[in-house]
Amino acid sequence: MTTLRARPLLLALCLLCALPAQAGAQREERMAAGVASAMRDGLNERTLPRMEFVNAEEGRDWLFEMSRRLEARLPDRQSRERLLVSIHYEATRVGLDPQLVLGLIQVESGFKSQAQSGVGARGLMQVMPFWLGAIGSPGHDLFEYRTNLRYGCVILRHYLDIERGNLFRALGRYNGSLGQSGYPNAVQAAWKQWQWNWSPTLRAVATERPARTDRLHQGISNE
Repeated sequence: MTTLRARPLLLALCLLCALPAQAGAQREERMAAGVASAMRDGLNERTLPRMEFVNAEEGRDWLFEMSRRLEARLPDRQSRERLLVSIHYEATRVGLDPQLVLGLIQVESGFKSQAQSGVGARGLMQVMPFWLGAIGSPGHDLFEYRTNLRYGCVILRHYLDIERGNLFRALGRYNGSLGQSGYPNAVQAAWKQWQWNWSPTLRAVATERPARTDRLHQGISNE
């Protein structure tokens, strides 16, 4: 009887071990010198993060709404808003949808900047340390959120370019699970949770924003 009762627990443990890893399995691949150089250049820009929207009012509404959604995970408003400004900036500067990056971070680290996977991937976007030698510097701290976002967005852009815009395959490369559906599907499902559709009429029904949201030192600008 003891053996029979133990079987469900053993089966559950086996199934848990069989689940696909959701973070930290990026694989080092040989890159052409020109590609590595371009990625390195993408890392080295030194501009203060700013959000750019065609309509500045949309920018303020976006920040307010994304901050509201993220509040349960990051209670400190100032830290939360600075992170969101950086996510928006790092994503858009390389042509990524910020909402996609939010979904990827949700899957990869649950918005924990100090997260580290069993294989050594680090930070919000779970960047593998081999990238420091490939395109960056050994002195870069992948647990520092801005550094991690810079690397993660540049790497995902690189994979999208390799896959000619095929997001499913690019996400598979990012996770080291190319050809498997688990990770790309998880990220795309999370992406949907962060979707943003804005129109000027939204302001009429929105909850009043805190005044200081408009005065973040990173700023919001019109394009």
